[in-house]
Amino acid sequence: MRLVSLLPSATEIVYALGLGDDLVGVTFECDEPPSARVEKTVVVGGRDTRGMTPGEIDAYVKERMGAGDDLYTLHAGALAGLAPDLILTQDLCRVCALPSGQVSGALDHLGCQADVLSLDPYTLDEVLGTILAVGARAGVPEKADALVASLRARLADVAAAVADRPRPRVAVVEWVDPPFTAGHWVPDLVWAAGGEPVAARPGARSVQTTWDELAGASPDVVLVTPCGFHLDGAAEQACAVVPRFPAAAVWAIDADGLVVRPGPRLVDGVEAIAAILHPGAVPRPPSGVIARLA
Repeated sequence: MRLVSLLPSATEIVYALGLGDDLVGVTFECDEPPSARVEKTVVVGGRDTRGMTPGEIDAYVKERMGAGDDLYTLHAGALAGLAPDLILTQDLCRVCALPSGQVSGALDHLGCQADVLSLDPYTLDEVLGTILAVGARAGVPEKADALVASLRARLADVAAAVADRPRPRVAVVEWVDPPFTAGHWVPDLVWAAGGEPVAARPGARSVQTTWDELAGASPDVVLVTPCGFHLDGAAEQACAVVPRFPAAAVWAIDADGLVVRPGPRLVDGVEAIAAILHPGAVPRPPSGVIARLA
């Protein structure tokens, strides 16, 4: 089966299921594993926002969306030339990836007969469900079952390790200029790691908020996880967050690697957050994924 992934998390799922050799097309943002973007045909492009501040990125996104423009460009000819059997896409967030409707329209125009699977989880449990859905549609349900079982076992290990410990109040900042709350599956990660998510929207879209509202939730710990950034970028942005929470511990996390992409590595994120909230209860994550700023 020839697979095309139109979002980074789907690419991670495909490789986790052992289907990397079947993947023929990816997006310009697919960087896990690092070889994916080099070895596969890039069928979705977009603006390189490196060098832009969070405020500039926010303004650019709002301008494009306000005008009804897409943030991503589908290279339809390249996609058709790959003759895919299954295309993995989403409708969850127009800011994060190309919507499935645009993909289906392009396929109809090109006369390309491919199955399109939209992955739209809002909770951690639904994320695990998308792995099962990809495995079933790609013909490897047993591998998907085994992968999800192993991920659930790791979550159970964390739950057991933190079960008798007090839950710190945890605010997650998903964007800093302007500030955004934690939404979708992110509050689930905090809860699974032994924390109490505050100023959050579990199972719902992340929304713009104010620093006063976040501070008013009286968090013990603040996690800075800006979408689209790994640890270096998150740590840089966390420096501006520290003065706003003088009574809280402020940590930066590799957001793209552990928190914001709905794939198997969210369980790595739970383990990393648990190590932050409950030092010694679980093994500390490898270097380069979390950093304390205050």
